[in-house]
Amino acid sequence: QCQLSGLWRNEQDSLMEISAVRDNGDFQGKYLTRVTLAGGCARASPLKGAQQQPGEGGWPAFAFTVRWDRFSNATTAFVGQCFVDTGGKETLTTMWLLREAVGSLEEDWKATR
Repeated sequence: QCQLSGLWRNEQDSLMEISAVRDNGDFQGKYLTRVTLAGGCARASPLKGAQQQPGEGGWPAFAFTVRWDRFSNATTAFVGQCFVDTGGKETLTTMWLLREAVGSLEEDWKATR
């Protein structure tokens, strides 16, 4: 079974550390991104999420948000699932939506990526 807790690295060389997953599926951690909207140095940002308890023989689905408030006015929501291949390697697959604050309702169209 796949374990979400621990240190993860993505293709962009960003790091995510998830603390222990509680019995109810809640978890928290930090995300150190190498990709920023404003450019500049990578910084750690807090994340909070929940893991769906997997059924028998299943791999867990999960969701979490990252608040980039230390260097950006954006928030990202991730959803995904954890898999284990035949060699025992754990892999997270995710999709994400990033929401950046804009100054008016007329600019809303460009706020989500």
